[in-house]
Amino acid sequence: MTKIFGFMFCLVASAAIADPPDDYSFLPFDKAMAQANAETKIMFVYFGRYGCGYCDKTNKEAFSDPDVKEQYSKHYVLAYVDAESGNRLRLPSGERITERELGTRYNAFVTPIFTFMSPGGKVITRMVGVQRIEDLVDAHNKVQQAIKKADSS
Repeated sequence: MTKIFGFMFCLVASAAIADPPDDYSFLPFDKAMAQANAETKIMFVYFGRYGCGYCDKTNKEAFSDPDVKEQYSKHYVLAYVDAESGNRLRLPSGERITERELGTRYNAFVTPIFTFMSPGGKVITRMVGVQRIEDLVDAHNKVQQAIKKADSS
């Protein structure tokens, strides 16, 4: 009987996990922020949640593109935040916060939300809702142009 309850608990617990797209190196927000600071790179933060049909659609239809994967993996530190999770993070400032609280801080009240951020967590731009391949490519190009413009000033 105990084995049955343990097995059922594992099934329920694993079903409650929100997942980023397959084959990407998404990190928890706190680890991504530390890496972005160390490498002086822009962060691409994906706010999703378990059961989000729009997240699943974007994962399957846009993140499956090999060019998107190559560009995003090369140019950004990737972070995934389960906007409904109670998982605790420790920000570089030492602040302890849950992923849900982080989602609230960044106004991620719906999912998915995709946010480009400075290594310090300042929002550069964000996209709300289902994204197509061309949306992700366009956003990447605009962010890279802004970086080049800022570097040349």
